[in-house]
Amino acid sequence: MTWQVQEAKQRFSELLRKAHEEGPQAVTRHGEEVAFVIDAAYYHRLTGVTVDFKDWLLHGPKSDDLADILDEIVEERRAGVLPDDGSSIFDEE
Repeated sequence: MTWQVQEAKQRFSELLRKAHEEGPQAVTRHGEEVAFVIDAAYYHRLTGVTVDFKDWLLHGPKSDDLADILDEIVEERRAGVLPDDGSSIFDEE
């Protein structure tokens, strides 16, 4: 099926559903194809790229904020502010 840009924007959920159920959906601007919306599984078959969650966790984007938080936790454990025995400061005594 072919969708004009404005129609694709207005009926985006339907466009996604049709791409999943019926296959690639063409999007046109002034009668010219500008894009195709395709199902994720079809994309992965075309590119040979699969998303591996474990690999993403190990090699994905790094967050300086997360690194800072982890460094802070390590420092607080070393200083004795946080328990180092696996317990939580929220555990009942």
